Parts: sequence; structure tokens; C-alpha cells
Amino acid sequence: MGPLPKRKLSKTRKRTRRNHDKLVLPHLVACDNCGEYKLAHRVCKSCGYYGGEQVLVLDKKES
Repeated sequence: MGPLPKRKLSKTRKRTRRNHDKLVLPHLVACDNCGEYKLAHRVCKSCGYYGGEQVLVLDKKES
């Protein structure tokens, strides 16, 4: 039998060790259609395009 932990790790200790993973900023890329920054692999919120095709029809009520 292989090595086993001596005692159970508490949730707090485990989550504190993994806490540095939360500090990563989301990956932003420029939209191919309008140039606004958007999350990668998501529909653009400003123009509604994804992968060169219009997926959402957005109203242009914003000034």
C-alpha cells in the first residue's frame, strides 16, 4: 500500500492553498467585428457576433 495522509485536511487549509488560482483575470480578446474587448469563446455583448456570424440581435438604445 502506498503512502497515505496522516490526518484529514480541513476545508479551510485546502482552500487556502488553492486560493491563488482565484486571482487570475479573465482572458479578454478583441472582437473581430467591432473591436470591443470580450471574454474568449463568448458572444460579444456590444455587437452580438461570435465567430464571424451574428448570433444575437441587439437593440442600439445605448448612447
